[in-house]
Parts: sequence; structure tokens; C-alpha cells
Amino acid sequence: MELCGAHTRTILQCGIDEMLADNIQIVHGPGCVISITPLNIIDRAFAVAYEPDVTMCVFGDMLRVTGTRNDLLEAKASGADVRVVYDAATCVELAKEHPERKIVYFSVGSERLLPGCAASLLEAKQLGLKNYFVLSSQANMSTICSGVLQRHSGQIDAVLASGTSCSVVGFKDYETVSKQFNIPIIVSGVEPLEVLESLYKSIVQLENGRSVVENQCPGFVSRSGNSEQQSLINQAFRLMDFEWRRLGTIANSGFQLREELDGFNAWTAFHSEPKPAHESAMCISEEIMLGLKKPADCPAFGKHCTPHRPVGATMVSSDGTCALYHKFRTAQQDQEQEQKKDSSAVFS
Repeated sequence: MELCGAHTRTILQCGIDEMLADNIQIVHGPGCVISITPLNIIDRAFAVAYEPDVTMCVFGDMLRVTGTRNDLLEAKASGADVRVVYDAATCVELAKEHPERKIVYFSVGSERLLPGCAASLLEAKQLGLKNYFVLSSQANMSTICSGVLQRHSGQIDAVLASGTSCSVVGFKDYETVSKQFNIPIIVSGVEPLEVLESLYKSIVQLENGRSVVENQCPGFVSRSGNSEQQSLINQAFRLMDFEWRRLGTIANSGFQLREELDGFNAWTAFHSEPKPAHESAMCISEEIMLGLKKPADCPAFGKHCTPHRPVGATMVSSDGTCALYHKFRTAQQDQEQEQKKDSSAVFS
């Protein structure tokens, strides 16, 4: 199982899963953190965007992520001040330049994005800003990995972990997971050859009866990670139990702002309460994120559920498993059907 949506993209785009021997099967895990971001958080962001004097700042991939009914692109089209930013530092600059506005940074991601968000919060505190807020949904991937494996009952033989996340926090926590479930965990880059090498390393371990954490990308990942970035994270955030979309509550799997930074917490600063969120009954994204099923097993896939009108969690993000299958496998199937039609026309 690969945990990272970037790995899923590489595997499907390059057809790596189709090149392997029949006795080697790749199953897809939670993938992109956007996919597991709870509906109530997306709905909260939509509601806060309509609050008076609010400027909602997001990365571009969050614009089309649909909540219960709407996405932030629709809010922007309806007159809400929603802006695409490329880092948290830009949000602090906006707060300094526009003291009359409430600048809200909707921060969704894994450990990779945490140092930048933490630095922005510490700077805002130092400057005494009163108009900067963070709406956070940040994942601790090692504990999410543990939560997924607990529900698998030994069906997963090996795991590919995200090298980009481990470049920040290291892979010491994955060593605990590896020992607990007695499986190899390979910290992997996202390029095709890196993924292939990581698969090879996991197979070698299995054939030799070993179960340890192995680092495929020592050039930018170390066991202990980046101490300076971890210091920033620890000053701004603490771990908490978090309820993820379709995965339920996993202990210590999310990051929450520390109490001394509560004045910047959009959860407490705004009181817009969206209507209760409900998942579609036709969606099987929970089973897909656990690697129990593939998108083609879902009756809604490609029909009622598409990237333009996503129903389930694994379709909402461009790096979600269903979205990637729709982009790469559906297009491939359509092309093959067209080629068959052309061949039939020639022979007829």
C-alpha cells in the first residue's frame, strides 16, 4: 500500500501497477490529505468565507474541493473574497497591509506544510496582529498509517511512506509502526524509478523475512528529520485525536494550534455553524482508502461521481485515488475503445 497521493499519481500515470507480476498487487491508501479532510471543515471554510470583512486564503487545489453542497470557487464567484496563495507568509503580509480585513488561511496538508504555517503564526504573534487566523486540518501521517493498518488485520504486506513528509519529521515514528505490525515500510520519493526501487526494496525484505523501515531517498530524508522545522512546528502546534473523512477518529493523528496561539484559531474566532454534513450512501471511498476496493468497484464511479461533480472523498482532490483513476484509466479505456472501433471500421 502506498500512503501518498503523489505516489498513486506516479503509479497510475506510468502504469507501474500493470507492469508488475500477478502475485504483486498495489493497493491505495488514504492518499492526498485533501481527500480525508472532513466535510464539516470544508463546510466551515465555506461559511467563514461569507463572514463580513473576511479574506479567505487557500492553495489552488482547495478551490474546487466540494463540501456538502458547495466549493470555495463558487463562494468566490458569488462575491466572497477568496484568494489563491502559494505560502502562509503571503497571508501574514495581507494581514499587515489590510488591518481592516480578517485574513483566514485555510491550511490543509501533511507535515510538509506545517513549518510554513507555524512560522506565519509565530510571526503574527510577534507583530501583534489581531486580524490573522488559521483554519487548520493537518495530518500526522505515521499515526494515520497505523490507524489504517489496524483496520486491515494483516492483509497489507508492506507500505510506501511519503518522502516529502518524512523530510520534515523524519521516520522514527514509522519504526514503531513497522514493529507493531511486523511489515516493511519504505520511505519513498515520487519519481517513477524511486517508486520502482521502493517496491523492489519491500519485496527483498519480504523474501528475506525482514520488517524494518528503509529509506529510499537518503539525499533529502534522514531518520530524525529537520530539527529546525520541527522546532517551529512544536512551538505552534500540538498533536490531538482527529476525526478524518471516512476513516473515523485516529489518536494523535492531527495538529491543533497551541493554547497560547488560540487567538489566531479560526475555529474559535468565527462562529458560523454550517448545517450537519452527511456522506453519500452510494460512496465506497472508505473501502477504497483502506485498500479494500478499487474505484471500478464503486457503482457511482464515472457516472454519478466525477471530478466535476465529486460525491466521495477519493474524488474531491485531483490526487485522490478515484480522481486519478478517472483521469488515467478511464482515458486509457476510452482510447482503447476508439482504437477498436477504428480497427473494426478498417476491416469492414
